[in-house]
Amino acid sequence: MEKIIRIGTRESQLAVWQATTVQALLADKGFKSELVLIKSEGDIDLKTPLYAMGVQGVFTRSLDIALLNERIDIAVHSMKDVPTQLPEGIIQAAVLQRGPVKDLLVYKGKWNKETDLQEAKSLNLQIATSSVRRKSQWLNRFPLSDIHNLRGNVNTRLRKLAEENWDGAIFAAAGLERIGLRPENSIELDWMLPAPAQGAIMIVCGKQDQSAFEVCQLLNDEPTALCTKVERDFLSALMGGCSTPISAHSNITGDELHFKGEILSLDGQQKASLDTKIQLDQAYNYGKTAADQILAQGGQAIVDAMKHA
Repeated sequence: MEKIIRIGTRESQLAVWQATTVQALLADKGFKSELVLIKSEGDIDLKTPLYAMGVQGVFTRSLDIALLNERIDIAVHSMKDVPTQLPEGIIQAAVLQRGPVKDLLVYKGKWNKETDLQEAKSLNLQIATSSVRRKSQWLNRFPLSDIHNLRGNVNTRLRKLAEENWDGAIFAAAGLERIGLRPENSIELDWMLPAPAQGAIMIVCGKQDQSAFEVCQLLNDEPTALCTKVERDFLSALMGGCSTPISAHSNITGDELHFKGEILSLDGQQKASLDTKIQLDQAYNYGKTAADQILAQGGQAIVDAMKHA
């Protein structure tokens, strides 16, 4: 009897969409599978700010445990949620072709599509997000804003935004668009650099499960895998044990990889950035080089200040 691949996923609508997408791709390759729903720490505690929970792994640990205990054969994650250092015994099996990478502002109140940038800078906007990165980038541009903690899946966060007296909240475009929940009152934040690997979906499996690895490799998108590797290597090299607002995005055009990276202070007042192009054949290990470059261009002072604080 042919083995049915057990796909582990969180219970949120977006997570199930991602796992169902993997299930459909496996079916196209002739493999049968079933979904196994698992609740994560990040879904259970919706009040504690993510930075206070230790962001790395908060949405993936429960699935990691299920994988190591052989309750599931593979796990599907939003790649930006996955720690740069995978747990012992778990390996990256595939990265799907990337979706939208930008962040969106779902707005109401004082903000609208016609709001002038200079006008917005003078407003005391009430903006919600649980992301340290989004908070820092927003405050860098709109320093008079107040930032409010917003937790939960996309459905919960949209409902909370409607209930609260806020001017807007920041979401990943991919999260809203994939499940058809992007409101009309939303704008793409072109200036906001995304989290490393934002918009990408990762599949992981057990290190010893060669069969699962080989099956998942059939779904692997090489350009996305390379771009997200560079971004996550950049993040890994900059982590330094502190919760730092770090952004990165790579894309491939012809034989070049275009990389953008940023590191900011928590209050958004200091920023170091990097924008460069390199030859594709030199890109595989470029993430670490990019981290060294941005540290030398002002990033080290930001990291040191946060460590001292």
